[in-house]
Amino acid sequence: MTDVREPSPAADPPRVEDPIAAATETGLRPPSARREHWAKVVLPPLALGAVFIGLWYCVSYVVLDERRRFLLRPPHQVIDKGFLDWDVFSDILLALWSSARVAFIGLSISIVLGIFIAVLMSQTKLFERAIFPYMVMLQAIPILAITPLISFWFGTAQTSRVMVCVLISLFPIIVNTLFGLQSADRGMHDLFTLQHASRLTRLRKLMFPAALPAIFAGLRISAGLSVIGAIVGDFFFGRGQPGIGQRLRNYASQLDGEELFTAVIMSSLLGVLVFLFFGWLQRKAIGKWYDPAA
Repeated sequence: MTDVREPSPAADPPRVEDPIAAATETGLRPPSARREHWAKVVLPPLALGAVFIGLWYCVSYVVLDERRRFLLRPPHQVIDKGFLDWDVFSDILLALWSSARVAFIGLSISIVLGIFIAVLMSQTKLFERAIFPYMVMLQAIPILAITPLISFWFGTAQTSRVMVCVLISLFPIIVNTLFGLQSADRGMHDLFTLQHASRLTRLRKLMFPAALPAIFAGLRISAGLSVIGAIVGDFFFGRGQPGIGQRLRNYASQLDGEELFTAVIMSSLLGVLVFLFFGWLQRKAIGKWYDPAA
């Protein structure tokens, strides 16, 4: 018999691996791509900061004459007297640490209260209709209008500063958490209903995972507001360990421009650090499965 063999299919050409595409698929970037990424991230704020410093010098030396230059000291004088003078800078750091502790306590209370209230509001429309108008009223009340009441009820020490932080930072946590809890997929709700899942199971396995991106968005907003609340509360309540708000008030009353700008810059850096911390925490918690671009 004649051995008849079927013709074998043509072999596929060897696949040429693209190192850049392979590195992108595996989550690794080549050095050139990393440098380009950091250039895109770092260079724009540095360029804008250079423009801002140039405008600062222009206002200090061109717009303001010698007699009015105390209103806006040039940057190098702020660095010399505010940052390089250890006596001044250490005093600002101690005050900033005091305000940071107040902000942390107030933000912790706001997180617990805000998530608890949002969970109650998400479980029934009755609670939402009853609570939400008062939350809006609380957010709309100017903090200066209730400062005398806070000092009358809680004194002028650290407790009043914490209360100001809670009042300022509570609303974003409630609103964002409630939005996240109510944004779970309706089809998944129907699936949990078919499985006869309890409210606790539905809340724990469906609503909370769906709400995590919105919760962290609210935390990042409230983190910055808590720093503002700590500074504002310290500005009005002067008893206890002095915070950065008292330092700002003293520097402004004494026309110490260099120290005042140093305190303002350090307060801004504290808010930025808190914001970045919650951004890092969000990436660690949900960065593996949540794509904000989607």
